[in-house]
Amino acid sequence: MGEFFKKAFKDMKESAKAQHEVDKANLNAVKAESKAQWEEAKAMGNPETHKKMMQKERDAQIAQANARQEDALERIRAAKENE
Repeated sequence: MGEFFKKAFKDMKESAKAQHEVDKANLNAVKAESKAQWEEAKAMGNPETHKKMMQKERDAQIAQANARQEDALERIRAAKENE
């Protein structure tokens, strides 16, 4: 019976250590994400940074729209060939 409890407590100790490592990793990830959000917010206070970010988003949207347009044109060409 004593061996059972020794093994059980050893397992609990190992489990607690593993959970502590997980908690530590999660805490560090949250800290890094929080700092990244702070730095992004701070950078948005600079008008030039804000303009650059907005232009980057617009460029990405334009690229997406152009890709969709090319796909639609390709579908139209394929439909006309099959007629």
